[in-house]
Amino acid sequence: MKKASDMVAEANAVIDHAPASEMLALHGQEGVTFVDLRDPRELEREGMIPGAFHCPRGMLEFWIDPESPYAKPQFQSGDRFVFYCASGWRSALSARTAHEMGLANVSHVSDGFSGWKQAGGPIGEKPVKPR
Repeated sequence: MKKASDMVAEANAVIDHAPASEMLALHGQEGVTFVDLRDPRELEREGMIPGAFHCPRGMLEFWIDPESPYAKPQFQSGDRFVFYCASGWRSALSARTAHEMGLANVSHVSDGFSGWKQAGGPIGEKPVKPR
């Protein structure tokens, strides 16, 4: 059986990544979209990076594919995408998947949202969806 840690290492070997302390410089830049892959319960509990786009990990492929009925325009923007999760594992696999699907400028926060908090990055509340 292939281990998840091996898959993360393989993804990190081919995908641009850096710790949150370095990725902080990209926050708020035009043409850069941070993508939060965490479960909605994680967002409610811990908040999220202000301005980030929330894409639950289970929907990633469907939201990226422009031919999918679930496609999201955010992934067709041509932006640089910086994926993050709690600790950098889901984001490594997601960034690799996004790259393999054709997103050209993809990276991920190698120490995740926990690293973001430790680095003093801004944290906002989960956006409330209109009813």
